[in-house]
Amino acid sequence: MSQHPRAFAVRKAVKWFGLGLIASGLAACGGGGGGSSADTGTLRLAMTDAPSCGYEHVYVTVTKIRVHQSAAAGTDDAGWSELNIPPQRIDLLGLTNGVLQELGSLPLPAGTYQQVRLVLADNPANPTPANPLANAIVPAGSNNEIALTTPSGQQSGFKLQARFDVVGNQLADMVLDFDACKSVVKAGNSGKYNLKPVVAVIKRLTTAIVGYVNPALAPGMVVSTRDPDNNLRATVPDATTGKFTLAYLPEGGNYTVVLSGQNLTTAAVTGVPVSLATGTTPVNPLTAPINPPASNSAGLAGMVTNASAVALTDAQVSVRQALTSGQILDVAWTAVDPLSASYSLTLPLAAPLKAAYAGGNALSFTTDAVTPGAYNVTATASGYSGQSTAPGVVLGAPGSTTVKNLVLVP
Repeated sequence: MSQHPRAFAVRKAVKWFGLGLIASGLAACGGGGGGSSADTGTLRLAMTDAPSCGYEHVYVTVTKIRVHQSAAAGTDDAGWSELNIPPQRIDLLGLTNGVLQELGSLPLPAGTYQQVRLVLADNPANPTPANPLANAIVPAGSNNEIALTTPSGQQSGFKLQARFDVVGNQLADMVLDFDACKSVVKAGNSGKYNLKPVVAVIKRLTTAIVGYVNPALAPGMVVSTRDPDNNLRATVPDATTGKFTLAYLPEGGNYTVVLSGQNLTTAAVTGVPVSLATGTTPVNPLTAPINPPASNSAGLAGMVTNASAVALTDAQVSVRQALTSGQILDVAWTAVDPLSASYSLTLPLAAPLKAAYAGGNALSFTTDAVTPGAYNVTATASGYSGQSTAPGVVLGAPGSTTVKNLVLVP
């Protein structure tokens, strides 16, 4: 089973605002609670989600969040501060379009923090409706929950790279942006699913880009952009109204909003401004929704290895296009199979459409002059910083599959 960012609609959007799960305890090592108020600030955490791929539900149960000032700190080193969270099963698919699950807050010594660890609850040995699986997925079109395998998730916790400052007498307001699409991986034909969290730690800002797509196309579409820190932000449009919200974006005037979907022509809106003064930036009105036309599609598949042909089973694959005006479009992305390091995606063959931001008014799209079906394919993996395989590829005829194996180097 391949994965790609084609969300099937968020059937049951659970609004988690206001739950206010308060920390039930704080265990701090290395001076976590001492000092004057000028030396101590407060960290507040919440969770949101980018769209998932082919699932009705993705459940996780977070029991603890640990933070440390050193990116290299081991789990048993001094200096950790912990936020203990009353266990509550969270459906990540209810956390799109800027909806938040509040996790709680804790006092921290002032300083720069560079590591977050996410600790999950154990799955029960014999789950029942009253005691369900703590971490599980429900595939699209199914009612059956399948356990998520979470190696290290319950002991040391999943390590997240972060960088944020805690200032004395001030609130550091952060969001864990969970990308379930990249984080949930089917393990070959084993019937098992692994959780390898891909989470960006971002500031909770009062900014957002909002817009509308044709509601009939919403179930198969993903809307994304890159922030100035190069974090990929993504969401799915509401299946009823077609509205999408890309929330908590740093200020900047050069955002490119990308709308992609299987069997749909990719569309991009360039030059979208974001400012704290404006808050919400409308891309287009409800009365003039974005309506990308259908496109023929072709497949792209391959494996990710190192130079010694060792499969890199923790790799991520991204597929992008570059407009003639220079903007980069994230069209698709996936985690490789955790057993074989293989990947498979279906991509549109039509050249992308583009429109310049028009102050929130109706958009005028034109076809970009790039080669139809031309993409750049790149992979990343832990411990590897480069790719020796040239990224460029041009897909074949409709319905065909182009093989593109990727080799990474340290």
